[in-house]
Amino acid sequence: MKKIQKRTKIVATLGPASAEKEVLTRLIAKGVDVCRLNFSHGSQEDHLKVINTIKEINQEHPFHVAILADLQGPKIRIGKMKEGGAFLVNGSKIEMTTQELIGDENKIYITYENFPNDVKQDEIILLDDGKLQLRVLSTNHKDTVMCEVVHGGILTSRKGVNLPNTKVSIPSLTEEDLDNLNFALDHGADWIAMSFVRSAEDIKQCKEIIAAKGSHAKIIAKVEKPEAIENIDAIIEATDAVMVARGDLGVEMPMEEVPGLQKIIVQKCRNLSKPVIIATQMLESMITTPRPTRAEVNDVANSVLDGADAVMLSGETSVGEFPEIVIETMAKIITHVESTSYPYYIAKKNTPSETTIIPDAICGSSIFLAEKTKASAIAVMTASGYTAFEISSFRPDANIYVFTGNTNLLNQLSLVWGVSTFIYEKYESTDGTIQDVNDLLKKIQLVEPGQIVINTASTPLHEKGKTNTIRVSVVN
Repeated sequence: MKKIQKRTKIVATLGPASAEKEVLTRLIAKGVDVCRLNFSHGSQEDHLKVINTIKEINQEHPFHVAILADLQGPKIRIGKMKEGGAFLVNGSKIEMTTQELIGDENKIYITYENFPNDVKQDEIILLDDGKLQLRVLSTNHKDTVMCEVVHGGILTSRKGVNLPNTKVSIPSLTEEDLDNLNFALDHGADWIAMSFVRSAEDIKQCKEIIAAKGSHAKIIAKVEKPEAIENIDAIIEATDAVMVARGDLGVEMPMEEVPGLQKIIVQKCRNLSKPVIIATQMLESMITTPRPTRAEVNDVANSVLDGADAVMLSGETSVGEFPEIVIETMAKIITHVESTSYPYYIAKKNTPSETTIIPDAICGSSIFLAEKTKASAIAVMTASGYTAFEISSFRPDANIYVFTGNTNLLNQLSLVWGVSTFIYEKYESTDGTIQDVNDLLKKIQLVEPGQIVINTASTPLHEKGKTNTIRVSVVN
């Protein structure tokens, strides 16, 4: 089964609508590059079935689909409410308590134990994605906070709580997250998404756990809190990739700031060669209808034009009625933008360190040569993946083909813009290998005689050192 070719990748959340092997195989062929497992829902047993299905599909087809385990993080929720929910009236007073009970119009339970200690008078509490708003009147610093209803409505069980003004003291990785993290690492997850990241320290803690496990997994920092925006440079520096999670970000911050922040974060990530995903409500209306709104089409197209590595689907593919049509639609938008109006070779600021100055110069030069010679492909030899991330970040108008003996990279790089991966384990001589790689690309009809290929590699090849060699080849 052949996969649709595009440069911007699609991350699809799996669930009841997409977890069956036949359905998932078709979704991948139609454009899914990364499968997201949302650990906010479903049991580990459910997730393991899906992981095994993805691995089977990768073995049976020439796909290299990555597995992304998305941890719930310190998500604060209200507890159970009375049947049918409670109607909170504007101006009324309501108690929020850390003592478990069935909530009603007078009292509701919140799952966040330190809540009475962390909140202060006049701070805002948002419930159910900001649909309801409360204001803190007082706290006993023990178990109860008295609030006034600013914007009321019906509140039902287990709705999310956002505290945009409050410095919360919950750790970024909860006990449940640590359990799910170990499970995901044990079963070969390629990417781990950390929710509600607030500082670079959060990332470092998770990296230590991954290193101790000896896992190849890389970290995606989900940007969805004001503290993350305050610390954005340090977070991007510390993480391996970023997800602009616009749902909670648009609740915790003024929503009119989010489009500008999206563009700024994408550029910052490209400057540091870190993949960036745009997420939340991209084709939300397609959960229940087979056609998107025009605004949604614009949103996907603009995210592609911003230079994102990937665009993400949530409910549209996990519980939606039309998962295959959703993927077709998103792929159609991406390929149209990329063939008509994409700003290839987008400028970026490069700040090489002492240890990467040579590979960075080689990557920059390969981009310059690809643009000047109108090369059809850049063929990259890599053991660590560094060169692939770096070359992709320039967004060249040349296909990026990555050859590696590191099997972990085959799936992991599926998140990275423009990259296609191939296993390659012959390490004779640099010249011989470059010729071999170009012949292989010609054989599988990815390049044609007369086209130009830019090759990057390390010399001597067998030492698998840092990239230090570049060659311009014309296909025989």
